[in-house]
Amino acid sequence: MNPSCISLLILIFIQFKLAKHMGMLLAVDLGIRTGFALYNTEGELLWYRSRNYGNKQRLRRDIQNMFSQIPSLSHVILEGGGDIARIWLKECRQRNISFRQIYAEEWRRDLFDPKEIRTGQQAKLKAIHLAREIISKCNGPNATSMLDDAAEAVLIGYWSLIKEVD
Repeated sequence: MNPSCISLLILIFIQFKLAKHMGMLLAVDLGIRTGFALYNTEGELLWYRSRNYGNKQRLRRDIQNMFSQIPSLSHVILEGGGDIARIWLKECRQRNISFRQIYAEEWRRDLFDPKEIRTGQQAKLKAIHLAREIISKCNGPNATSMLDDAAEAVLIGYWSLIKEVD
């Protein structure tokens, strides 16, 4: 699916569904260096960022702080697994926040042409390019510099919103 071909009607439908059925959506590209993207109830990208935690203790503490700072957070979509995912899932359960855990292959097959991403490095560069395109078309916050994990978080959230419509 090419994001630049999404019609205004689909975007309006996404906004309608989000406004009726959910609060904020936080998309997360898991890792010690983690990417985040926050979408509001209208499906608009509010912010994206990247953070290198260095260890699980810092990550755990920051998850709690982040969740506290987003009171209308109702959905979290996580890409990845392992111990780091368990930390996120535990916090989501404790706060009664809906979550979905996915893997890169799921969203990449819908957003990328497989010929364009034969290597991990190509996938990361494509993610940055596509995230910038989405941010530009959606009037999101300007991307002065963007790391691949933040770009992937933007795409994970975008993909999740598109899947909500399907």
